[in-house]
Amino acid sequence: MPVRNAEATWKGTLKGGKGTMKLGSGAFEGAYSFSSRFEEGTGTNPEELIGAAHAGCFSMALALMLEQAGYTPERINTTARVSIEKAGDGFKITRSELLTHAEVPGIDEKTFMEKAEAAKKGCPVSQALAGTEITLKACLSSPAATSR
Repeated sequence: MPVRNAEATWKGTLKGGKGTMKLGSGAFEGAYSFSSRFEEGTGTNPEELIGAAHAGCFSMALALMLEQAGYTPERINTTARVSIEKAGDGFKITRSELLTHAEVPGIDEKTFMEKAEAAKKGCPVSQALAGTEITLKACLSSPAATSR
């Protein structure tokens, strides 16, 4: 399996400095700062990137769980809300809230929820975030309801 790379450069002090983060694939490069991480400033932050990774990983894991159960998802859309909070003298990522909407023909709500919970527990990013509270709200949508 390949090893994935990402890089960050920070210049200056915590509050006065600034930095850039980029993915080894070249698919993303963005600026970040104290303000973009701990306030509402412009730029990205590590929590946003963790959220993107978690949402993407969970969606793929759910697709696998559904496929293994004999269902073909038409669409899975997941948002991850990652929280960072003050903890002692530093900060800690305390939770990742997953919200997913999926279109899966022929599946019942109970089976869908079982597969969604299994994906939440089994996705590699969820496992990497094992010390973090992970919640899930999963909604099954009919294709007609989402095409309106």
